[in-house]
Amino acid sequence: MGWLAVFFGASTLIALTPGANNLLGMHHGMGHGFGKAIVGLLGRLAAFVLLIAAVAAGLGQLLAAWEPALTIVKWVGVAYLVYLGIRILIEARRLLPAKDEPAPAGTTGTIARKEFLVAITNPKAVLIFTAFVPQFIDPAHGPVPAQVALLGAVYLLAEFLAGTVYIVVGTLVNAARMSLRARRNIDRGTGVVLLGMAGLLAGSRT
Repeated sequence: MGWLAVFFGASTLIALTPGANNLLGMHHGMGHGFGKAIVGLLGRLAAFVLLIAAVAAGLGQLLAAWEPALTIVKWVGVAYLVYLGIRILIEARRLLPAKDEPAPAGTTGTIARKEFLVAITNPKAVLIFTAFVPQFIDPAHGPVPAQVALLGAVYLLAEFLAGTVYIVVGTLVNAARMSLRARRNIDRGTGVVLLGMAGLLAGSRT
């Protein structure tokens, strides 16, 4: 089982890398609390389950090999990141220092949908399951579909743990009762970073 331990370690490092979903999770933890943000994280995991199923069915490799498909996924992802970034910036602008009000309520369904859409439209996530995961598949370990399912489950665990770390950070920021100006600046930073990631994704070669 040593290969699973190595895979889990590598997966955790990848999952902990700051990215759009992790920043979104931190934003949700800060604005909506730990409970709603964790439920929202399930939306991200649901997207990854679909990608894992596609790899197990052989569709993932086909998608990765067909450049127009990845290009479409990339630009949909760019558009959604731009939308999220601008929306967060607008919400931050509405937080006036003179009105120390709680963040606007958001349903768990809406939060989960945002996480799902960011994950499913990220071509890098597609490549994780079509290029990274297959490197750990060995015919000596049993049927390939079963190995994909097992490795996928291990990656989901790593992603859940990493996502929880970012949510906890956001929750702690909220619990620290920072001034509205400070929270607004954090939201501004999140929005700017998401727009920057959209730019990097737009300029990348997938």
